[in-house]
Amino acid sequence: MINFSLEGKVALVTGAAYGIGFAMAQALAEAGARIAFNCRSKEHLEKALADYAALGIQAKGYICDVTREDKVKAMIADIEKELGIIDILVNNAGIIKRIPMIEMSVEDFRQVVDIDLNAPFIVSKAVIPSMIKKGHGKIINICSMMSELGRETVSAYAAAKGGLKMLTRNIASEYGEYNIQCNGIGPGYIATPQTAPLREPQANGSRHPFDSFIISKTPAARWGVPEDLMGPVVFLASDASNFVNGHILYVDGGILAYIGKQPS
Repeated sequence: MINFSLEGKVALVTGAAYGIGFAMAQALAEAGARIAFNCRSKEHLEKALADYAALGIQAKGYICDVTREDKVKAMIADIEKELGIIDILVNNAGIIKRIPMIEMSVEDFRQVVDIDLNAPFIVSKAVIPSMIKKGHGKIINICSMMSELGRETVSAYAAAKGGLKMLTRNIASEYGEYNIQCNGIGPGYIATPQTAPLREPQANGSRHPFDSFIISKTPAARWGVPEDLMGPVVFLASDASNFVNGHILYVDGGILAYIGKQPS
């Protein structure tokens, strides 16, 4: 029988105060997992805890900068003490800065890579030893279509997400023998606060040009919503995916499979 249950599992979802991280944590909780999450401010933490409680989810929140190895180690130790060994890690925390490459400062580039690539390395490194001892673990890295494609103004983001794809494959290669599966989810364009500027109507009421572009490039003819990621994350976190390792599951409405409509 296919087993999608996460009963008794402990899941850490980084950056899950809102958006797709919150939706994925909700899905894991509904499948039976106990949820831990981090964010970087007390304000976001308190709001997120209230949002989880409103759904009947008793999540544990931690203030932690996931680019700081010392802070991550302390958070993992607290989670293991309060909830138990982490069975499922979702490396979701991330940022994007839409700046043309020649206008982007080195500091901005480094910050994006630090959060989107170095942090998943740091958090994964912190949880893998206990997963090895337990004999099982699931690591899910939130990649992107930019793990495969380039686009104007996202040089740092694409570089980081391309690196995260290869980190995913390397973790799978290095620790698969310990019954640890490391896979990625590559969301397409998802309607979240982060992408809201790309969907804002123009002054004349017409669609934002990028909004029209995405609709035209997506066979599903719509933006994704955070709920579209709930099934995929439960699959990759559950025993149903025990022989899936090093894979990137693109949840993009078909964009990567589609060359686009012929001009009329």
